[in-house]
Amino acid sequence: MGGTTTFADVAEGVRATLAAYTQALDDGRTDDVVATFCPDGAIEIPGLGTHEGHEALRTAFDSWKPRRPQRHLVLNTLVTDCSDDQAKATSDVIFTVLSDTGWAIALVGRYQDVLHRHDGEWRFHWRAAAFVQPEVPREPR
Repeated sequence: MGGTTTFADVAEGVRATLAAYTQALDDGRTDDVVATFCPDGAIEIPGLGTHEGHEALRTAFDSWKPRRPQRHLVLNTLVTDCSDDQAKATSDVIFTVLSDTGWAIALVGRYQDVLHRHDGEWRFHWRAAAFVQPEVPREPR
């Protein structure tokens, strides 16, 4: 990294973007979700496809608006390979939904992100999710 940008500055900017994305996603604020992406940004989500560019992202996220209360808990974010204008981050995610019986874990996974800084703001250039599938218990032998 050059100039006066520190690793702490980059890490805080990346984490702020992750939080803005997550809160907007859980609240169903499509335009705010899309605003966390670069104009040519893309997202890959298993079972939901790959969507690139603001219009495609807007269409996708608008169709994924929550129908009941939900929360994405993003944690263990590790920022790597950063410079003044690009950073990579890996984060764990737990997705919970509120049902009639209370909060339940719906998915567990990991995000792989590449973010670019533009006009002082960090934005997703590429975001990919991978989900951990529960193992099916085996019958004892």
